Amino acid sequence: MARHIRPQHQLTVTRQEWLSRSLVRLWLSGAPADVFGDRPHTDAYFKIFVPGTAPLPAPPIDIQELRATLPPEAAPARRTYTLRGYDAERGELAIEFVSHGDHGRAGPWAAGVRPGDQLVVSEPGGGYAPDPAAEWHLFAGDESALPAIASALEALAPGGRGHALIEVNGPEDEVPLEVPDGIEVRWLHRAGAEAGTTTLLPEALAALPWPGGDVQVFAHGERGAMKAIRDVLAPREIPRERLSLSAYWAHGRAEDQFQAEKRQPIGKIL
Repeated sequence: MARHIRPQHQLTVTRQEWLSRSLVRLWLSGAPADVFGDRPHTDAYFKIFVPGTAPLPAPPIDIQELRATLPPEAAPARRTYTLRGYDAERGELAIEFVSHGDHGRAGPWAAGVRPGDQLVVSEPGGGYAPDPAAEWHLFAGDESALPAIASALEALAPGGRGHALIEVNGPEDEVPLEVPDGIEVRWLHRAGAEAGTTTLLPEALAALPWPGGDVQVFAHGERGAMKAIRDVLAPREIPRERLSLSAYWAHGRAEDQFQAEKRQPIGKIL
């Protein structure tokens, strides 16, 4: 039986911006406005296909077929990323990548791209947007969630209130954010500890004053941290529809293993 492949688009890198020591934004042309523009969700996400040592084939890319016929280093790497923005005038979309030197496939590729390089992406999905009717908002995440948190903060109404807890390695990894006056942003620094090995986020959340009322939560990041945040939030009895809580990655797991474990007990958050 033929596998269903979500519609894909071939994009071209037009420019690169370093936002911090570890976060690089790429702008890519070729993204149709009716697919990528004016998205209702601030956590809009899609699969990207990062080139390996072999030339990136034209879409649609069947990743399973390529892995069966190419050496691992030659086949594209499939990863999940957040749509950070869309420039309607230029017809360009933005994706932000965390770069930690030579670690992984997507980060080093994004750090070393040149204008004209190609990337294939699937059409986006999504499930969260800040509700202006909420009395206050809570955001929590590490670098992997920073693009989605930044997009949500920008979409808040001017009178939005709440807290944003963001874990990064150090002050050089912080980025400017567009935040309503009523949102307190707190940067949590790992100070050299490996990402995914600290308890900074759940501890900061546990110490946060809780005003009660109708809160909308967006918490995403490393799986162990998200499970700990789940346990901190459990006594608050937040309605399920007000809680966007899931893992974007897991310490010690490659992307494919992490995705496969989402369907197993170890990968369940809620």
